[in-house]
Amino acid sequence: MSKKIVIIGAVAAGPKAASRLKRLRPDWDVTMVDQDSLISYGGCGIPYYVSGDVSDESELRATSFHVVRDAAFFEHSKGVRVLTRTRALAIDREKKQVLVRNLDSNEEQRLDYDYLMLATGAKPFELPIPGMGLDGVFTIADLHKAIEIKARIAQGKVSRAVVIGGGAIGIEMAEALTDLWGIETTLLELAPQLLPKLVDRHFATMLARHLEEKGVPVLTRESATELVDDGQGRVCGVKTAQRTLEADLVIVAAGVRPRSELAKAAGLDVAPWGGIKVNQRLQTTDPAIYAAGDCIAVAHLVTGRDTHAPLGSLANREGRVVADNMAGIPSQFGGVCGSFIMKAFERCIAATGLTYEAALAEGFAADYALTSPSDRAHFFPDQAVVILQLVFDRRSRRVLGLQAFGMMNDSISARVDTAAALIAKGGTIEDFGLVEMAYAPPFSSAIDSINAAAYVAENLCDNRLRRADLDRFLAWMEDMSIEPDWAVLDLRHPLESAAYVEKYGVDKWVGLEYGQVRSRYRELPSAKTYIILCNAGTRSYEVQVFLDHIGKIDSMVLCGGLNVISRLGVGWLLK
Repeated sequence: MSKKIVIIGAVAAGPKAASRLKRLRPDWDVTMVDQDSLISYGGCGIPYYVSGDVSDESELRATSFHVVRDAAFFEHSKGVRVLTRTRALAIDREKKQVLVRNLDSNEEQRLDYDYLMLATGAKPFELPIPGMGLDGVFTIADLHKAIEIKARIAQGKVSRAVVIGGGAIGIEMAEALTDLWGIETTLLELAPQLLPKLVDRHFATMLARHLEEKGVPVLTRESATELVDDGQGRVCGVKTAQRTLEADLVIVAAGVRPRSELAKAAGLDVAPWGGIKVNQRLQTTDPAIYAAGDCIAVAHLVTGRDTHAPLGSLANREGRVVADNMAGIPSQFGGVCGSFIMKAFERCIAATGLTYEAALAEGFAADYALTSPSDRAHFFPDQAVVILQLVFDRRSRRVLGLQAFGMMNDSISARVDTAAALIAKGGTIEDFGLVEMAYAPPFSSAIDSINAAAYVAENLCDNRLRRADLDRFLAWMEDMSIEPDWAVLDLRHPLESAAYVEKYGVDKWVGLEYGQVRSRYRELPSAKTYIILCNAGTRSYEVQVFLDHIGKIDSMVLCGGLNVISRLGVGWLLK
C-alpha cells in the first residue's frame, strides 16, 4: 500500500533518505521541502570551492556523472517531488500534516504524511557583538554565502581578512583565503587552542605552528568584541580586547547549532543544547517522525552521552537508516566516535574518540602513548614522520581515542579510520596491537604505526615504561629549578647533542650516544632523575629497560622525542 512521505530538508540526509526510499518503495509518494533554492550539495566542500580546488559551485551539487542535483533532477531521475523556496512552518502531529509556505508567493499549503523526516540541519552561531550585520561579514551558512565570498575575492575587493573561529571550517577557510588568493588572513580563537575539544593541546600547537609558517597568524585566548564600521555600512576591522585587526572580509566560523525549533514546537524531545532526541532507529519521540543529519543528538560510542556530529558523511548514513526503517527494513544507527580529519596546507590532522583531557574529565583512568614513527617504510624515499597519540584506560585497557598529525597524504586517514572501527567495538590495547593492516613499503612500515602505538600503550599500562609528562618537561625546560634533580640523557649522535650540552652544562644535559650506553653507563651520576631523549622515543625505552635492569639510574622516557618537540615551535630548540 502506498504511503506519503514528507522530508523537511534537502541537503544531505534528506536526499539520501528520499532516493533510498524510492528504490525500496517505488510506489510511495515522497516529497522533499527546503527553504533554499539550492539543494543536495556538499557543504563540507565549501572551503575548497572558495580556495579554487573546486572550480565551480555546480560541482558541489553534481552527481559523479556530472548532472546537477536540482529539483528537476530529483523529479525526473528519482521520482521525488521537491518544493524549493518553501519553508515548513508547523507540524500537526494529530492530523499528520505539515504546514508550509512558499517564500516567493507566500502561498501556504498542508502536506499530509504517513511518515515525516526532519533533516533541518544546523545553523551557524552568530556572535552577540556589534557589527554582525555589516557588509563583508559572512557566516558559512549555505552555498549562496560561499558564492558571494568567492565573487568578492575574484573581483579584487578583499585584501585583508579575519576568520573568527579556530574549528575545522575556520582553519579551512583561512587556508583557502591565503593559499590561492594571497589574502592577508588572521585566525582568531577564543579558546586556548585551535580545534578545542577535538584534539589535545600539543596537537593544536603543532597545527598552529604550521599555519603561522604558511603566513596565517593564529591568535588564541582572544575574542572579537566588535566588528568595525567604515562609516558606510561596510566592515573594516575586528576589535578584540588586545588589538584592532584591519579587515575588509570577516568570516565568522564560531560553530553551529542544530535547527530544532520546528521539532520543539511540535512537542518532540530536544536536548538542552538543541539536538533532536532520537532512538537507534532514528525515530523521535513520535514514532511516525524520524530525524537525521546535523539537527539530531547522537550517542557517543565511548561515553554514551548525547553529542553533536555535524558531518555530511554521517548525515548520508543516517538518511539511509531512516529510509530503511520507514520501508520496514529494521536498521539501527548506533552512534559515533566523533571522527574528523582535515588538511591545512601541507599538513593533515585527524582524531577519533576522546582526547586525553576529555577522557580524564569523563572519569576514565586515562593515559596516553605518544609516538612519532615514519608514515611508511623508513627506507622509502618520501617517508615522513607522523605523530600519533593513543588514549587508553589503564583499568580496562580499552582504547578511548587516537590523534594524528603529519603530512597531507593517505597515512593518517588509514590509521584513524581503523581506530574508529576498533573503538566503536570497544577495542583494547591488544586489539590495536594485533590489528592487521595492509603492508607495502610505499604505504606503511612492517610494524604498522598503529600497532607500534599500541605496543607503547601496553608497556605503559603494564608499568614497563615510565613516561615523562610532556607538559611537565616543557615547563622544566623553561625553569629547571622546578625539578632540581632532573637532567636530560641525550642518546643522539654527539654532533646533535653537543650544542645542548654546551648550552645547559653537563649537570643538566648529558650526551651519551645510544650505542655506548652499555659500555659507559658507569659515567652517569646516580643522584639524578634522567629524562631519556632521542628522536622518536624507541631507543629511549630500550635504554630505560637496561638501566632498570642494572639498578643504576632513575629515569623517565620522553615519548615521541625530538620529533614531537621540533613540531611545537619551542624557543629553546637549537637549529
